[in-house]
Amino acid sequence: MHKILLFITAGLLTFTPVLAQQSRLNILWIVSEDNSPFLGCYGDKFATTPNLDNFAKQGVLYKNAFATAPVCAPSRSTLITGMYPPSIGTEHMRSTYPVPDFVKFFPHYFREAGYYTTNNAKKDYNTVDQPEAWDESSGKATYKNRKPGQPFFAVFNLNVSHESNIHSPVPKDKLKHDPDKVTLPPYHPRTTEMKHDWALYYDKIEEMDRQAGIILKELDKEGLTENTIVFYYSDHGGILGRSKRFLYESGLKIPLIIRFPEKFASLASGKAGSTTNRIVTFHDFAPSVLSLADIPIPQHMEGKAFLGKRQVRARDYAYGFRGRMDERTDLSRTVRDKKYRYIRNYMPHKIYAQHLEYLWKAPSMPSWEAEYKAGRLNEVQKKFWQEKPAEELFDTEKDPHNVNNLAADPKYKDILLKLRAANHNWLIESKDVGFIPEALLSKIAETTPLRGYALSGKYNFKKVIETAEIASSRDPSKLPEIIQRLADPDPVVRYWAVIGTIVFKKEAVSARPKLNELLRDPEISVRIAASEALLNFGETDKPVQTLSQALESNNQMARVQALNVLETIGDKAKPAFNNVKALLKGNPKDGDYDVRAAKKILQQGEK
Repeated sequence: MHKILLFITAGLLTFTPVLAQQSRLNILWIVSEDNSPFLGCYGDKFATTPNLDNFAKQGVLYKNAFATAPVCAPSRSTLITGMYPPSIGTEHMRSTYPVPDFVKFFPHYFREAGYYTTNNAKKDYNTVDQPEAWDESSGKATYKNRKPGQPFFAVFNLNVSHESNIHSPVPKDKLKHDPDKVTLPPYHPRTTEMKHDWALYYDKIEEMDRQAGIILKELDKEGLTENTIVFYYSDHGGILGRSKRFLYESGLKIPLIIRFPEKFASLASGKAGSTTNRIVTFHDFAPSVLSLADIPIPQHMEGKAFLGKRQVRARDYAYGFRGRMDERTDLSRTVRDKKYRYIRNYMPHKIYAQHLEYLWKAPSMPSWEAEYKAGRLNEVQKKFWQEKPAEELFDTEKDPHNVNNLAADPKYKDILLKLRAANHNWLIESKDVGFIPEALLSKIAETTPLRGYALSGKYNFKKVIETAEIASSRDPSKLPEIIQRLADPDPVVRYWAVIGTIVFKKEAVSARPKLNELLRDPEISVRIAASEALLNFGETDKPVQTLSQALESNNQMARVQALNVLETIGDKAKPAFNNVKALLKGNPKDGDYDVRAAKKILQQGEK
C-alpha cells in the first residue's frame, strides 16, 4: 500500500504541471498586410470575405482600431515593443536605430512564462532584431512544434494583400472583381489603371480571406479552438495611393476582430457577434496580450491594456505619425477621437505626392499623375499633388474619405483647439525624437539609443517642438521669432527655424543674410535646409554647391535630404549631377534610399 501511494503521489506531481499548462490560454494572431477594413463584416458589399465574415460572428469586431503608422516597419515596431516609435527612434521607414536594452520584444516575456512563441514569418520591426524573442521564426514556424501541453503565442503573417501584389497587372478576364463596378474613393480619378488596381486589390483580399480560413480550420483540426484566443487584424491601411503611408483613415484605420472561446468569455469585451467602438491602437496590443495571459506588463511599455486582468480605462485618443517614407523626407502627426481626425503637417511645403519609386510601381499612380499633368482632375483629386495645409480636421462619420478639411471652419474651432492641444501634449509627454533631422538623428544613434538620448536632458524637446509648430504654422506674425531662432545655439532649433523660412518662401526674404551664414553651419542638416531656403529666393550657385558637397558626405540621411532638394529645382541641379552620378557607381543597392533618389534626379535630367 505504501508503494502504491508513493506511485500515485509521484504521478500527480508529474501530471499537475501539465494540467496547469493545458488550462492556460493560447493566443494566435492572423495578420494581413496593407488592407483597410475592406471586409463584408465591416459593410463592404464589394468584398468577398466569407471566412472573416463568419469569424466576426464568433468574435468581437472593433470599429475604432488603428495602426500608429500607415506603413509596415514603423507600425510593426509599435506592435513588437509596446512603445511609440517617435519616442524610441524607430519612426523612419526601414531604419535600424537601436532601442535601449530594457526594451524587449514582448514575446520574450511569453517565453519566460513558459509559452512557445512562433512567428511565420515577416518581422520588419524597424530596429535591431531580437531573434531570441521567438522559439522559431520562419516560413515553416508553427505552434505544432511545442512540447505536449505547452501554451503558445503564435503569429501568422499573410502577405498576399501586400502592395507589391498589385505591381503587375493581370488581364481583365482573369480578375474576379469587375473593374467597372468597383467604387472608387472621391480623390481617385476613374482611369483604366485605377479601376484595374482596385479590382485586383479586392481579388487579393479575397485570397487573403481564404488563407485566414485555412489557419482557423487548422486550429480547429488540432483541437485547440476552445483554448485559443484569436486576433485577426491588418498591419495598417492600404493599398492604393493616398492610403498606405498617409495619415488618413485610409492609411491608419484597420480591421480588428478578436474571438474568445467560451471558457475565456469573461475576458472578452463583448459577446460573440458584437461590436465595440472603443478606441484601440497598436500601442496597446503588446500589453493587452500580456494581460490576457496574466503576465506582468513591463513598466517601460507606453501602451495600455484593453483586455485581461490588467486592462485600464479606454483611451480618448489614437495617436499616429508619419516620418521619412523610403527616399522622401516628411513629418506629420495625427490624433483621432471617436469622430474627428486631426492632422498636423510640420513640412507643409512638401506636396503629398512626393515621388516614391516603390509607390509608383502600381500602374494606378502614373495614371493619376498623368491626369494631373493633363489638367483633367477635379479639385478633390488635385489636392494630392499640391502643398499641404498646416492643419487638417475631418469629421470621419460624415466624411470617411477625409476630403473636406474643416480646420479653417469657425464652427469647428473648439474641436480644432482640443485636438491641437491633445497632439501637442502627446508630443511633449512622449518626448518625440522624430523632430531631430535624420542626418543628426542617425549620428546620435551610433553611440546612444534615441530613447536614452531623449531622457538624458540633452534633447530640448519642448523648444524644438515649439519651433516646429511656429515654423509650420504659415502664420506671418510668427516670422520675426522664426528669424531670431536661426541663431539659436541648438542645431535642431536652427534647423526648424530654417524650415520656417522655407515654408514662408519669399515672405522670409529678410532672413537671406543669416541663411547665407548658415551655409557654413557645423550641422549638415542645417546647411542643406538653408540651401533650400535660399533657392526659394532665387539664389543658385552657393546653395547648389552646398547641396552637391552634401552628396559627398558619409551620412546617408544627409545625402537623402540633399537629393530631396535637388529634385525640386530641375535644370538648376545640373552642377551637382557629377556627384549625383557618383552615388550610382560601383554596385549600389537599389533598395538604398539615396540611390533611388539619385536615379529619379538623373531620369528627370534626361527628359
